[in-house]
Amino acid sequence: MAEEGKFFDCTIISPDRIFYEGKVEFLEMTSSEGEMGIYKAHVPTTCMIVPCVVNLYEAEEKKEAAIHAGFAEILQDKVTIMAEIAEWPEEIDENRAREAKVRAERRLKEGGSETNMPRAELALKRSLARLQLIKK
Repeated sequence: MAEEGKFFDCTIISPDRIFYEGKVEFLEMTSSEGEMGIYKAHVPTTCMIVPCVVNLYEAEEKKEAAIHAGFAEILQDKVTIMAEIAEWPEEIDENRAREAKVRAERRLKEGGSETNMPRAELALKRSLARLQLIKK
């Protein structure tokens, strides 16, 4: 077993549940500023999370989840992620994610004054995060 002193508490909360609670050695995610890797004793910070795959490195295994925006509070011995939506790979419907990707790409391509471009871009990013997770 890995050295206990290397681990920190991690909690991922979505509106409908406590999605994940455990001890991790390393956490990877994408913030609005770019990709982040977090170890214990990280500089305390708060950041916005964009749709991405979050990698949780526990003592014996790596877990992956799709996060669809939110924010993270990073302390030296704990990370709390408040996610708009959080999904495990087995919770994702691949056909639905592919259809969402096609719809978002069509909206972005066609554009027009009726199209909410930021919303279409976000929908595309969410579908890509889901598809990236289930392809692994």
